[in-house]
Formats: sequence, structure tokens, C-alpha cells
Amino acid sequence: MMMLICSLSCLPAFEADAEEVKITPDVVYGHKFGLAMTFDVFTPEKEANGAAVLFMVSGGWYSKWSPPESLQVRFRDLTDKGFTVFAVRHGSSPKFSIAEAVADVRRSVRFIRLNAEKFQIDPDRIGVFGMSAGGHLSLMLGTASDEGDPNAKDPVLKVSDRVQAVVAYVAPTDLQVMAEDAPDRLPVYAQFPALEIDQKVAAENSPLLHVSSDDSPTLLLAGVKDELVPIFHSRNIQAAFGRAGVTNKLIEFGNAGHGFRGDDLTQSTKAMVAWFEEHLTK
Repeated sequence: MMMLICSLSCLPAFEADAEEVKITPDVVYGHKFGLAMTFDVFTPEKEANGAAVLFMVSGGWYSKWSPPESLQVRFRDLTDKGFTVFAVRHGSSPKFSIAEAVADVRRSVRFIRLNAEKFQIDPDRIGVFGMSAGGHLSLMLGTASDEGDPNAKDPVLKVSDRVQAVVAYVAPTDLQVMAEDAPDRLPVYAQFPALEIDQKVAAENSPLLHVSSDDSPTLLLAGVKDELVPIFHSRNIQAAFGRAGVTNKLIEFGNAGHGFRGDDLTQSTKAMVAWFEEHLTK
């Protein structure tokens, strides 16, 4: 079955010195149905820059646990530049829906901001990135966030879930074309339980339909030959960002499909790191 992104396997791997990064595993940011929602924290031991970058652990809106030690090298490009990285897991398909995944990652941002001092990060310098389904969730944080509910009983829900920068790899932006009742739906989408949704639910969770002038600066990375999430998803939301006056950039990789390898992976990673440096550290 084609997965709706290699959520971690498309990140570059390097040799890493375990002493360079402090790992804080399985931090609980909420509960539902008696289950804990968790993330891992990767903190540079030297010269941390105070900015945070959240990675959405999501492929096909499945969110799987991996030993954090095996993930450490995947984030080295960011931790080497001083970023503290949070690998955020959400309630996974098929048990939980896309809407519930969106709610989970929103809560993760609120929780991290509320506990910024504990994590030694600046609550006003938070970025997010992800690939395919993770890119979709990243874009939802960039386009459909809020300042929190001052009347909420839960202190986490009183905090803003806005982010200051987004990088979205090969991301679905309009779920309406992927919904069960979409007239030109690609047959492959039937393989994803998360996409057993109708047009109404799809619209509510489509970043394209939430674009507004206060959205986060967004970098889009897309493969021209992507047959699973066609490049029109990235092109359409870039056009919407342009009309709304949102800072944005689209980099197209002419020979790439759904996920990057080789030089495309190297170049996309450099662009991702540079985007966060520009918008979170300067």
C-alpha cells in the first residue's frame, strides 16, 4: 500500500554524537479515551538558539512511535543549528479521524508554549514541519489556529496554538478532492481510512480554505511527478497565500514524486532549515 508520506524515512540520516543532544522521551501533552498523547524533545546541549521546531509524526494520518534514539540523527540538521525539536505524535488513524489529529497537534502547540520556560524555548518562536499528512497538519496549524479560549477550564486551552513558520513537504491542501464523495477521487485514496470523509468534513480540514492574511510564513516543497498528492495542491495554496499577502515560497522538484531522495532530499532539507533560520532566529 502506498503510504501518504514517509513521515520520517525521507529525512536525511547522519552519524550523531549522543552527547550533543539531550533527549526527553514521551512527554505527555494530553489524554483521551484513557490514552496519553506524547512527544519527544531533542534539545541541543550547546548553543541552543531558543527557537522550537515541531515535527508532525504522521504518514497517511497514521502516527507511530519509534525509539527516540533512532530519530535523533534525523533531526540533526536542525539541532546542529540550535533548534529544539519536538517529535509530536497524534491520535492515529484508523482509530482517530483527521479532525481529531488536527485537534491533537493544536493542543501540542498550546502545551509547548505554556511550558516554554521548562523546555527553554521562546514561546514566540515556534515552527512546524511535516511530510504529506504531516505537511497537511503543519498547514492547518499555519492557517487555522487561534489565540486560545480565555474561559476554558483547562489551562492548556487558554494558550495560543499559532506558529511563526511552516514548512510543508508534498502536502495535501484540499481534502475535498480526496473525500469519498469527490467526483474525480483517485482510487488510491480508498486505501486510507482517514479519508473516509465527506465533502463537508473535508472542507473543514482543508488548509486551502482557511488561508487568510494573518497566516504563518510558509515554505512549500513539492514533487512535480507526485501521483499521490499532485502538485496542484501546493500550487493552489501558494496562489491563495499570494492573494492574501502571506509570506510564502514554493520550491518544485522536477523529477521527484511523493517524497524526496538523493540531491532532492539534500536540497529540500537545506531549504527547510534556512526557512526556519530566517523566520525564527532573525
